Amino acid sequence: MRNSIGIRIVLGLALIAGSFTVWAKDPTLADAQKEVTAAGKTLDHFVADPDMDWFRNHAKEAKGLLICSQIVKAGFIIGGSGGRCVLVVKEAHGWNGPAFYTMATASAGFQAGVQSSEMIALVMTQKAIDSFMSNSFKAGGEASIAVGPGVGTAATPNADLIFYSRSKGVYGGLDLSGAVIKPTEEYNKAYYGKEVSPIDIIVRGAVHSPSAKAALTAKMSKLYGVK
Repeated sequence: MRNSIGIRIVLGLALIAGSFTVWAKDPTLADAQKEVTAAGKTLDHFVADPDMDWFRNHAKEAKGLLICSQIVKAGFIIGGSGGRCVLVVKEAHGWNGPAFYTMATASAGFQAGVQSSEMIALVMTQKAIDSFMSNSFKAGGEASIAVGPGVGTAATPNADLIFYSRSKGVYGGLDLSGAVIKPTEEYNKAYYGKEVSPIDIIVRGAVHSPSAKAALTAKMSKLYGVK
């Protein structure tokens, strides 16, 4: 048992160290496109999951989606989780985005282990979209959050963001209360070839990438029931 816990702690340390190494370098267009492609695959997974019936039926009520293809959580005395996400918002003329973000949480207490989760948040309100336009915001603070309902539930939670996650690992769930979400300027620049802000991407729709259609937005159009 002790050996098992020790291995998990070592894995957690290695995982976090590796994450810092990867995030420290300047991203390339290929790096950014990889995140968009991964987001599209995550959406595929959620749509195909029989436990995501409410998500499929109510996604069209959302103004957009925040998709995180991998939220990694590692704990050893002081734990936390983090990952990269993309935001896409539905407008009258089509989809604005993706815009790139990071999400990070911190927690205290002994919790040896590693978990990798896929996560999608339904962006339900204009208040939530406005929060994404800031330099950073806390989930559950500036924007209220709720866990997505399960199969057979009809009512829509009264929240700015409705989170769903698909988890694998030694942790049983993903607590996103207090998670800090902030734009990733380097990835936005790498993807669009120039410095652009979330306001440029999401609100103004001033930049677009043709490569996003096949990888992500065409799949969102099918989920939303629009052409």
